[in-house]
Amino acid sequence: MYSLTALFEFATTQTLTNHAKYRTIRANEESAMSYSRVIPNYDLYGDEATPGWSSSFNFEWIPQRSKIYNWFIQPHRHDSFFQILYLKNGHVDVQIEDIKTRATAPCLLVIPAGHVHGFHFSKTTDGPVVTATQKSLESVATSVMPELLDTIRTPRILSLQSEMRYIAQLMPLFLALEQESHTHAVGQMAAGMSLLLALLVQVNRISKLSGLAESQTHQTISRKARQIEKFRSLIDRDFRKQHSLQTYANEIGVTVGHLSRLCREVLGRSSLEVINARIIQEAERELVYTSISIKQLANELGFDDDAYFTRFFRKHTGVSPKVFRANYLKKIRSEGAVS
Repeated sequence: MYSLTALFEFATTQTLTNHAKYRTIRANEESAMSYSRVIPNYDLYGDEATPGWSSSFNFEWIPQRSKIYNWFIQPHRHDSFFQILYLKNGHVDVQIEDIKTRATAPCLLVIPAGHVHGFHFSKTTDGPVVTATQKSLESVATSVMPELLDTIRTPRILSLQSEMRYIAQLMPLFLALEQESHTHAVGQMAAGMSLLLALLVQVNRISKLSGLAESQTHQTISRKARQIEKFRSLIDRDFRKQHSLQTYANEIGVTVGHLSRLCREVLGRSSLEVINARIIQEAERELVYTSISIKQLANELGFDDDAYFTRFFRKHTGVSPKVFRANYLKKIRSEGAVS
């Protein structure tokens, strides 16, 4: 049996890189919490998104990023990254999908990957924010505590009362994560993700004690959001089988046209693009982390012909699977030589 550390090392092999410099934006108060037709996709708000197969975590304090944007974080999503915020002071007007509410400190906000969200923080708001690769968390949670999958995948706004058990453990774990994020040493990612898993255990315990065990966001989430979540869940389950859009639409109980309109409205892309993105994400991960042949990979992803799979991959990434793998290996060797 593999050790817990080994599982974390496997799941967390590449650090999160912030690609863009902070840009000062004057927020428009009337539109800050409203949807645009195309929802921006970031790793961290204002930073360019990296591939979903990369594994990482990031720590920062709410004012570090929010103050630059005049305390407005406009609606956006993280396709691959999970976020947890702990408000120690202040309050925030929260938007998750098309639900808006106010949360007052002390409270926890849990934002799973793929959920459109936005914040308008009060200027007195402070507290830690941790961002991590959701698939890595889910992979380890599946092995050690499957019950945590619901904690990871469900949007939550948890109000905290001083008499609640487990609250005292929150800040020490956040502070340990902050320290680990600044520790450039062997096993940094494994230690960081281990601490994050421990933090999620506390969130799971608190949610059971709280009268908001099923958070108001989860209870009142719109029908559109539920349909999108069901679609994404079905894709995760069946994308290797190459199901048609009609099959997915039938399971959700909508027409193919309605499904595509829904995806464009909420996710900013068509339903077919959502499916293709999931296939490409899995293909990239397999090419990076396994030595599986291109032919075998094509077969596992539901392609009868590896030549067609290669054309499909090149169309969506700009390079063939073989070149993609070679480029990644070259990059790893280069980084190893530098270090």
